Amino acid sequence: MQSSRRRFIKWSALASLTPLAPLLGKPAGSKPLVVSTWNFGVPSNAEAWKVLSGGGRALDAVERGVWVPEGDAKETSVGLGGLPDRDGRVTLDACIMDEFANCGAVACLEHIVHPVSVARKVMEKTPHVMLVGEGALQFALTQGFKKEKLLTPESEKAWKEWLKKAEYKPVANIENHDTIGMIALDMKQNLSGACTTSGMAYKMKGRVGDSPIIGAGLYVDNEVGAATSTGVGEEVIRICGSHLVVELMRQGNTPQEACEKAVQRIVKNQPQKSKEIQVGFLAIDKSGNYGAYALQKGFTYAVYSPEIPNQLFEAKSHY
Repeated sequence: MQSSRRRFIKWSALASLTPLAPLLGKPAGSKPLVVSTWNFGVPSNAEAWKVLSGGGRALDAVERGVWVPEGDAKETSVGLGGLPDRDGRVTLDACIMDEFANCGAVACLEHIVHPVSVARKVMEKTPHVMLVGEGALQFALTQGFKKEKLLTPESEKAWKEWLKKAEYKPVANIENHDTIGMIALDMKQNLSGACTTSGMAYKMKGRVGDSPIIGAGLYVDNEVGAATSTGVGEEVIRICGSHLVVELMRQGNTPQEACEKAVQRIVKNQPQKSKEIQVGFLAIDKSGNYGAYALQKGFTYAVYSPEIPNQLFEAKSHY
């Protein structure tokens, strides 16, 4: 937690943040726009903005943006340095989706630092949407990705400490929340999104959450908007969360209203469990409006637009 707080201070300085404030669903203004989950959304948005501000495609922006935490060994919930499963293996999940409803995903992928880029190759080079495990790794290697060790000494030390009691008790907003989901609107008014994670710390071997599942961790509809999620993936999967948010926007709800209604669906379905876990949704629409909402306090997200120069906010919450 201390390292996360230090990173928060660093990102705050980089972004010249205003005080954290709840999102009220206000429009970001003119295109382009990129939003992403959690504190590391600030440096991630900055990288994505290099693409968007130059007139580039939203798909390229989100891929480049999420490379930032994927390649940061100090981030223990995404990519390199991710906390392993209970057997000590770092397995990564990611997906990507463009304005044409093309999508690709990988799950339980080992040894590759940037799973989001493998997901994009699945989208562009295969007839499939998702590859998993050994098959995903084999495909990545044929596409020129380098096999690397993802378990850092720091994450290995944390895992060995966990083994002493081997208690699986995820704590909201601490070790099991830091999926990065990023969605963007480019100058041509096209939408794309990406989502990537190392999954729940000390999960069972083979566990996959919502992050690589199109419609759960991410969904893009270029006629309506895009949404992504973070938190305990099992609960997002139960309601097809990101797809639900987009469909609620299609029905006329603002991004803010859609995120709130999706969270309320989880509360209705799992009234007791919802008090103990974190789930958050983040959404944008074709007009540049955005919204975010979570079960618990503490869900932060970053926004970058011509009017909002990469600021971090805290979402409103149900509890």
